[in-house]
Amino acid sequence: MRRILLLGFVAVFALTGAGETVLNVYNWTDYIDPKAIAGFERATGTKINYDVYDSLETLEAKLSTGQSGYDVVVPTDQPTFARLVREGALATLDPARLPHAAGLDAGLMAAVRSADPDGTHGVIYLWGTIGLGILPERVHALAPEAPADSWDLLFKPENAKRLASCGISMLDSATDVIPTVLHYLHRDPDSTDPADMAAVAGALGAIRPFIRTFASSGAVNALAQGDICLALSYSGDVIQAQARAAEAKRGTLIRYVAPREGAQLWFDMLAIPADAPHKDTALAFIDYLLRPDVIAGITNVVRYPNAVPASLPMVAPAIKDDTSIYPPPAERSRFFSAHAVSAAATRARTRLWARFKAGS
Repeated sequence: MRRILLLGFVAVFALTGAGETVLNVYNWTDYIDPKAIAGFERATGTKINYDVYDSLETLEAKLSTGQSGYDVVVPTDQPTFARLVREGALATLDPARLPHAAGLDAGLMAAVRSADPDGTHGVIYLWGTIGLGILPERVHALAPEAPADSWDLLFKPENAKRLASCGISMLDSATDVIPTVLHYLHRDPDSTDPADMAAVAGALGAIRPFIRTFASSGAVNALAQGDICLALSYSGDVIQAQARAAEAKRGTLIRYVAPREGAQLWFDMLAIPADAPHKDTALAFIDYLLRPDVIAGITNVVRYPNAVPASLPMVAPAIKDDTSIYPPPAERSRFFSAHAVSAAATRARTRLWARFKAGS
């Protein structure tokens, strides 16, 4: 959010002869504070061009061709960042060039070591979970007995059927959804077992008739405008929808739920491609983003938590104290992580997802 959950690249190019540095940014939609961009431009004389994308699959496809021209990328730790590390597609970061990385939460950085065993290829930008965005009043009116704090609200066909009339949206990402379904079915989120994939296909197929839209970037506005009442989405996207609904003063109440069975935890990582043309400027930009005041401003705007504890005094109390944004330890103990699977398993999941979306 991903996430909305648009994941990101940042590119840095020097315009030969002009003496001007250009930073081309490719990131998740609504995933940075515009003041952070302006501040870096003022401090460095860099011109930033900003573009967005909407899925991990898009990010990997762009990098897999090589010579992408990007200097900073922001892949999610699992599976994309892990796969890029394993394939040698990311540069080793020089800690001496990233002094503000010393302020990152050690516990959160330890959580991404499964993706980056030596901890040298990336630093945490923002993080969150995958859960449910709910319009409680409309959901209760249509399914009063359905548990609003459980994945059953979506994955039990009888509940999805009741809510179909008010609109259900799902992330358009096999990478994000399939591990969540496996976890819900009490199976390993990293499973590649054909029997487990068949169980996922069965569970998703049973609710397919009741899903109105598939969206990565569209769930925020759809929730805020009341066009849907239930979304499988990124935590920050739902919380952004809350803010937009409040600003519109439509009386739309929106709630984010990390279901009691457990929600998938993810971290978006700032990293540099191995063939990046301007690594020095990329390092400077990453270090700038990790400044407590800068990353606090980003959290205040996009409503995703960051991993810099020193930023918390500068984070708005309404965000810092919101347990759906900064969940307490008891809730975090129920979160789970998904990990990269083999190329063959990824292709199988992609085929499963295509069939599911097509309703076949």
